[in-house]
Amino acid sequence: MKNLKIFLIILLIIPNLSFADNQLERNKITKNLRCLICQGQSVYDSDSDFANSMKILVDKKLEEGLSENEIYDFFKEKYGEWILYDPGLNKNTYILWLLPLLIFLLGGAIIMKKLRFKN
Repeated sequence: MKNLKIFLIILLIIPNLSFADNQLERNKITKNLRCLICQGQSVYDSDSDFANSMKILVDKKLEEGLSENEIYDFFKEKYGEWILYDPGLNKNTYILWLLPLLIFLLGGAIIMKKLRFKN
């Protein structure tokens, strides 16, 4: 009888773990997708009709077995690279990735030059 109780508890927990994994994956993906209606909000944060339909679409794609990158590719193909908050490094986005480094190096050079003139 005790084994039956343990078995039933396991049967109740396992589907919930799977649901929780899907929710975590969905949340991760929707946080990286930009809402086209709400300026500056991710799909995760937005409650617009567009964002809600994208959340449903992400759920469907996850149920179909698509990976995170495949879902991103689907949305990039449909809406362009701009839909992602964290675009990959390619010929269209290399300036986005290199500009902060260049600004940092330029600022460091200016500071070093000013410190040399003080001495």
